Amino acid sequence: MDRISEDRVSATPAARQLLDEIIAEHGPVLFHQSGGCCDGSSPMCYPRGDFIIGDHDVLLGQIGETPFYIGAAQYEVWKHTDLTIDAVNGRGGMFSLDNGRERRFLVRSDICAIP
Repeated sequence: MDRISEDRVSATPAARQLLDEIIAEHGPVLFHQSGGCCDGSSPMCYPRGDFIIGDHDVLLGQIGETPFYIGAAQYEVWKHTDLTIDAVNGRGGMFSLDNGRERRFLVRSDICAIP
């Protein structure tokens, strides 16, 4: 069963447009943010059936019908943060569906009120 945080993820119009293009080409997708170095520090976009969600991944929220997961270790660091997914010029992560489109997804963050 997915562990879910309050919905703490949103997307800019540019990110939604890029996401719509990817979904039109590949079908339903998901995001995963691992917090690792290099590609892992970017939100990765995968076909929904191609990425296995781990027992320690947290469902941070959804962008429309697209779930956004974050690794448990990264969630502990960012649990008081609202994330906004944006799209900017550049190359996506090597295995992410935004790669090769000359636009990539980028995470922007704001600190939430800490209870």
